Amino acid sequence: MKTNIYLLACILLASVAACRSGDDIEPEPLPPPEPSFCSTIKEVVIPTALAAVLDTDLTFEGKGFAVGDSIKMMNVVATGGRRDFAARVTAVTAGAFTFTVPANMTSGKYAINISRGDLECSLGVCTLTLGANVPPRAGMTLRGMVANDGAGIAGVVVSDGYEVTTTDNNGRYYISSAKKNGFVFISVPGNYEVANEAYFPLFFQRVNSADPSAEEQHDFALTPVDNRRHAVVVMADFHLANRGFTRELEQFDAWLPDINATIAAQEAAGKRVYGLTLGDLVYDAYWYASDPPFLFPDFMARMNKVRCTTFHTMGNHDYSPDEGSDWQREQPWRETMGPTYYSFNLGNVHYVVLDNMVARQTSGYETRVSDEQLAWLRKDLATVTDKSAPLVVAMHVPLYQIPSVTGTAGYGLTGGATLRACWSAFTNVQVLTGHSHSNFTHRPATGMEEHNIGAICATWWWTGRNADADNHICGDGSVGGYAVFDFDGARLAEWYYKSFGYSRDYQFRAYDLNAVHITPARYAPNATAAEQAELIAFAGPYATANTRNEVLINVFAYGAGWSLEVTEGGVPLAVTRVKALDPLHIISYEAPMLNRHNTANMPTLADNTHMFRVQASSATSTLVIKAADGFGHVYTETMTRPKAFNCATR
Repeated sequence: MKTNIYLLACILLASVAACRSGDDIEPEPLPPPEPSFCSTIKEVVIPTALAAVLDTDLTFEGKGFAVGDSIKMMNVVATGGRRDFAARVTAVTAGAFTFTVPANMTSGKYAINISRGDLECSLGVCTLTLGANVPPRAGMTLRGMVANDGAGIAGVVVSDGYEVTTTDNNGRYYISSAKKNGFVFISVPGNYEVANEAYFPLFFQRVNSADPSAEEQHDFALTPVDNRRHAVVVMADFHLANRGFTRELEQFDAWLPDINATIAAQEAAGKRVYGLTLGDLVYDAYWYASDPPFLFPDFMARMNKVRCTTFHTMGNHDYSPDEGSDWQREQPWRETMGPTYYSFNLGNVHYVVLDNMVARQTSGYETRVSDEQLAWLRKDLATVTDKSAPLVVAMHVPLYQIPSVTGTAGYGLTGGATLRACWSAFTNVQVLTGHSHSNFTHRPATGMEEHNIGAICATWWWTGRNADADNHICGDGSVGGYAVFDFDGARLAEWYYKSFGYSRDYQFRAYDLNAVHITPARYAPNATAAEQAELIAFAGPYATANTRNEVLINVFAYGAGWSLEVTEGGVPLAVTRVKALDPLHIISYEAPMLNRHNTANMPTLADNTHMFRVQASSATSTLVIKAADGFGHVYTETMTRPKAFNCATR
């Protein structure tokens, strides 16, 4: 015990001495600890997927490497036993390191480690597509191989956005390319998939546009799947930004479970599920105005929460807000999202994604498909031998205008007839568009139909704010949502519009017009006299009390093949298709905007024609409404009247 007390006293005295100031000598600091090996390896960039050539050099970004370091590549998805490979770092620069790909290495997904002596750390995981060196050909600036597990796949369509070719019997391709588009990409064949970065399909590779004459090899790896039965979740007009006052990021996150539940249900039914966006993913006016800025990488971080491989289409709000040519204003898209137009196949279906806008130098855009893109499209479609198989054309701006009540419609896209002529040989064409933030379908001829899909953001995310209507409604009265297309081989088994927050059976909304009377006193009491007059103009016929016992029915996805039946006491009523505004949208959007003097965000309203009117015999009778689509589904509402009209009306 005495010894312990003595030692304790010595320790305390030493501590006091160490803390004294003045002429006392400060103790020497301890030497810094040796840095760990892994802490010296910095700024490493290992791509999610990469094509490389056997027995050639491969360079990755990274700092802290030394010549002679050992590279270990361990196959994390292997069949028939795992096989690993090793190489040595052969060259180092200030920001990169180089090693030679082993000549006997096979394609696969590899965990890549670095080691020096007994020290080792992880660099990342990469799916490597490895091919033999494809011999150059005179005049061919791009070459490569499309393969599965090293075996070439014949007949795969490869393009640089101008020229279109197919792989030979060995899976090799050659293109005499000027590299103007900045990419080489494949039209992923049916029953194959490419590697994903999260849920983003890597069907393209960047080429050296700065040196058009340089010869380059770019290989692609495909994985066999069976996607003859597949579903596509079609999503239009996100307009994501970082605006606090509309809370769009919160709203989008709140709707993610709805989308993912649909994906899970389709997968549970035995289908492979893919996503397809239809443009306006971000909102150019708020790229830099929001704090922090919200650009395409921010969108992709959000979009990767949607749990299926998703292909993307460019919209007019996806242009850079900076001045420049169409090409220059598209560059931010290319830097993150890849080509602005391309094609792919799922099972028996050929999909084409188009950019049907041309940006002006300062602002705005023309709604047309460029001549260069039309030339590419004709070449791409010429590779499809079965013209009776389904063709799906995805683009942002609608091809047609909203159809009339008789089903006729003119072109809404400049050069629409020229574009349509590109697929005149095809007999089963589905055109998918967005842009309008509303739903309509139009069948201009047998074998072709356009589906204009309602918006993910509904009316610019405004109506989903708790401070406003809190009902997330599109301009035509449809609920904000998305569409699902289900293909079984070469047959469109069904398609339907899915409203956020509702079951798939919610396909229409019925209004008791006796209860619909939109007045400034009730819906915009704080509006100025001029704003009240504007609301009355918006309301139109709904500004006057209606006592005619009429019912208005909005069938969101109504089109060819649909029917509507309304009975009163078992007696059928006459159903008339009409062109009309949706009254719920007026009290959900226009009235709240005017009530708080926000006239800058007032829309230009357009009537829609998926509206139907019936007249009942009394104000209190119960109606049975049955809407049937063209796939055997019947959607029913037993409408007890009087039926209240407010922002919660469903």
